[in-house]
Amino acid sequence: MAPICSSALVFIAVLLCYWYGRSCQGGAAVSAVYVFGDSLADVGNNNHLALSLLKADFPHNGVDFAGHKATGRFSNGKNFADFLAESLGLPTSPPYLSITSSSNKTDEFLGGVNFASGGGGVLDSTNKDQCIPFNKQIDYYSAVYAALVQQLGSAQAQAHLSTSIFAFVIGSNDILNYVKSSSANKLKNPPQQFLLAYDFSYYNSLVFLLSLHQRMYNLGARKFVFIGTGPIGCCPAQRDQNKTKECSVEANSLSVQYNKGASPLLQEMSAELSDMSYSYFDTYTALLEYINNPGAYGFAEVKAACCGLGDLNAKIACLPISSYCSNRKDHIFWDFYHPTEATAGMLTSAAFDGSVPYAYPMNIRQLVAI
Repeated sequence: MAPICSSALVFIAVLLCYWYGRSCQGGAAVSAVYVFGDSLADVGNNNHLALSLLKADFPHNGVDFAGHKATGRFSNGKNFADFLAESLGLPTSPPYLSITSSSNKTDEFLGGVNFASGGGGVLDSTNKDQCIPFNKQIDYYSAVYAALVQQLGSAQAQAHLSTSIFAFVIGSNDILNYVKSSSANKLKNPPQQFLLAYDFSYYNSLVFLLSLHQRMYNLGARKFVFIGTGPIGCCPAQRDQNKTKECSVEANSLSVQYNKGASPLLQEMSAELSDMSYSYFDTYTALLEYINNPGAYGFAEVKAACCGLGDLNAKIACLPISSYCSNRKDHIFWDFYHPTEATAGMLTSAAFDGSVPYAYPMNIRQLVAI
């Protein structure tokens, strides 16, 4: 059989776009959004993990979400996955584990799927048995890919996926677990410890990108959105470890090295694969700007969490027994690890329409238009 020409593929993609009610922006069809990552993008997958303790399906989470009820999002309201879909004019992709066997799975898969899991990391060992690790998330996506190919055929499935966005928000939990587990060794030999930290962080970014290169691209992904790790050391839980309540230098250093490891690997991947495009968002630089200049961005509290108990509301997680602030919009952090809805929305907006040094080599809007 003769191959379908590229113009026909575009036509099919646009047809699918309107058929399934997807968004078409800038002349390009946005067929769906497929999300991978951790609690910054989990929209309810962990609700379906019976043995997991890493859940947010209880108050006060969701206090500002539609219905004012907890949904499994580690936030007072929307998170990155919600704001990304909203920016694209699409509904939020449902959590993979919520798509039951009784539903028409393939139709739902066409609309996009969220595989993100609170506690998830690049390494399988990160929060083992409590979440869906990155490799398992890709396994789930592989099943989605197979179902799409079976229903649509290989060419149409590829047309659909080539006009979809694949978003990744992962790496923070690997760093946090490393910082916590290595505390006993920090006093032994700081220079060697720093070198080990550097190697660990770079190794994580290498594992991450190799997985994308070897698996995701081969499973039809062409447009990638990468959200770098933020200044993890500035979250209330890390600040609370310091007598001065300042940011953890070690955690922030690991985040910087992880991001530095990922960026050149992305460039190499893009150079090697001519039909692969990506947008990288430097969360570290953007969020640190909010923290250092809060008034310019409408924030008043940069150290303490909105919801929790104890110093900086960082001693106890955001549980039903915790208190929470009345004005969530002026807090950068919702609980001792996660941003408020206001922060998540501002960061996503910067990723969608921002420029260097925050978004490069293009922003998400420009990626969509390719």
